Parts: sequence; structure tokens; C-alpha cells
Amino acid sequence: MKIIQYSTIVSAVKKMCIDAACTLPEDVLARIKQARNGEPFPRAQVILDQIIENADIANNKRVPICQDTGFALFFVKLGDGVKIEGGTLEDAVNEGTRGGYVDGYLRGSIVSDPIFDRKNTHDNTPAMIHIDLTKGDGLEITLLPKGGGSENMGALGMLKPSDGLRGVMDFVKNTVISAGGNHAAFPCR
Repeated sequence: MKIIQYSTIVSAVKKMCIDAACTLPEDVLARIKQARNGEPFPRAQVILDQIIENADIANNKRVPICQDTGFALFFVKLGDGVKIEGGTLEDAVNEGTRGGYVDGYLRGSIVSDPIFDRKNTHDNTPAMIHIDLTKGDGLEITLLPKGGGSENMGALGMLKPSDGLRGVMDFVKNTVISAGGNHAAFPCR
């Protein structure tokens, strides 16, 4: 049986929350820079320059890349040979989330009860936690900060099986085209 300390999970989750809000992954930043270098249109160049500058400022000053730091959505793989010592996994994830959102000065946008008690918790708890129980002695925690505006320009469609991959690709392309330059089509996270 592998023992993992509650405090280890809290620390890791707190760091994940802050890092996810303040640091653009290197592969993403590299692709934006690559797009900037190949961009022929001056207005688009300026926008890409601003995105790159914003990412650098956020990373260097440890401030959020975007004001919408999202709610904390976790995907957890928990091995059946793991024991959390000092508390529960759910409590550790929530405590780490609380620490990350408060200490990282990230925007709290979760209410304690959406129907009966619509009061902001100010620390983005409770987190949404999806747990897959697996074999072994591993614990893997993945954070997806889910911004609130990412569905604003979403679309729903019904495709026939015969549409295949081409149908899916055409649907996505047409959805992006119909959104046009609407900023909500390109959420911060």
C-alpha cells in the first residue's frame, strides 16, 4: 500500500491552480510565436504580439493570464493501492484549491449553493472532482480551469454517421466561421 500525505496533495493542488492561471504551457506559447512569425496581416501581428506580451507578464509577475481564472475541474486517477493519510482526497483537493485561488489572487466565481444560497465562496470551492478508480499505487491529478465564457460561442449539431470525419471537420470549421471575430469565440482559457 502506498501512503500519500494529505498535505502533499494540498500543496500540489495549490501550485497547480496558480500555475494554470499564470503560465501558458511552453508548447502553446511556442505555437503562438510561430503563428506570429508567419502572420502576414499587421493587425493580427499586433494582437499576437499582445498575447505573447501578456503571457510573459503573467508568468514573470505571477498574475493571471486572464481575468476569468475559471472554476477548478479536476480529473483524478486513484489507484486501489493508495491510502491518503491525514484526511480525505476530496478535502485535500478543496483545501489546495482554496489556497491556490486565495493566495494566487485568482477570481472566485463559485457559489455555495446555486439554488438556495447564492453566496460566493470567494475561494472557488467546492471544486468539481471526477475520480477514476484504477489498479495500482498511483495518484494522478489533472486540473482543467474551466472559464465561464467558453460556451458562449459553442454550437450543437446533429450529424449522420455517413458524414464521417469530414462532417465533423466541416461542422467545426463552419462554427468558427459563423462566430467570426466575436471575442467570446476565443475564451481566455
